[in-house]
Amino acid sequence: MKQRKKMTSTGFLLLITIVLFFVMYAAGMVIFADKGFAKPQMFLNLFVSNAGLLVISCGLTIVMITGGIDISVGSVTALVCMVMADLMENKGVSAYVAVLAALLIGLAFGIVQGFLVTYMGIQPFIVTLAGMFFGRGMTAIISTDMISIKNELFLKWANYRFYMPFGSTNKKGKFIPAYIPPTVVIAIVVVLIIAILLKYFKFGRKLYAIGGNRQSALMMGLDVKKTMFRAYVLDGFLAGLGGFLFCLNSCAGFVEQAKGLEMDAISSAVIGGTLLSGGVGTPIGSMFGVLIKGTISSLITAQGTLSSWWVRIVLSALLCFFIVIQSVLASAKKKK
Repeated sequence: MKQRKKMTSTGFLLLITIVLFFVMYAAGMVIFADKGFAKPQMFLNLFVSNAGLLVISCGLTIVMITGGIDISVGSVTALVCMVMADLMENKGVSAYVAVLAALLIGLAFGIVQGFLVTYMGIQPFIVTLAGMFFGRGMTAIISTDMISIKNELFLKWANYRFYMPFGSTNKKGKFIPAYIPPTVVIAIVVVLIIAILLKYFKFGRKLYAIGGNRQSALMMGLDVKKTMFRAYVLDGFLAGLGGFLFCLNSCAGFVEQAKGLEMDAISSAVIGGTLLSGGVGTPIGSMFGVLIKGTISSLITAQGTLSSWWVRIVLSALLCFFIVIQSVLASAKKKK
């Protein structure tokens, strides 16, 4: 019965997120139709500009399901971009080695932070706060100047396009096909893999059990520390992969890069139905949380006169709204 109630809560939160996204986007299509909001490419651009955030949000979802948190992912992304740019432009390293370095950096953060949280018993907020400062500091040590990536192979990856059979016509009546870069394909594949992992594999069920009630999970014989450690390692790996995708979009590395990305990832996960207390959440919901964030940004850009800070203001309001809903659902569950 408990599993059924939890799934009902998850489904309800996910439904609210999906409906909210489609209502917001439909409103944009009606209000800003003259600015191309109804074009297929505008919709695909939500994925194009947020591919890295989508992957990083999946990692945050995994950790948050256990009742943990990771606020270092923005700094990890900045460090990954800076290291990749420095290796390719200043050290003459190939793009393949730079990508490997990006993944290893994320993995290293995941291993160290996961060990400190699970086996040393330190609060995840404190551990990942230290990780955030360390990542941002190391980024500045490598270079305080922006390093633009000019590596031919890397730029080829960044500029590659998969063209769709649909699209739109310009003012001259010429058909322009919609497209997505490889970053979007990688991000969607990651979302699907994590969704399958959480729903159909023992590892996923263990994460939900630990987040739901850690003491009960221990009594059931689950290795809580080992499972949580793996969650942080996977989160770190996805942060490294997300940083690589982020770098493909920016093709540069600089100290202030990805500032606030950790808050975007956390808010996307919460808006997508992930409980801050743990036990509930899906990567599909986090994906729609990212799309809502992208839609808000697109609406404000299309409006033209509002400051970009309104994106943060609206996101904070939505975050409060979903936290209130989560609290109401938690209270109702306790009464039952």
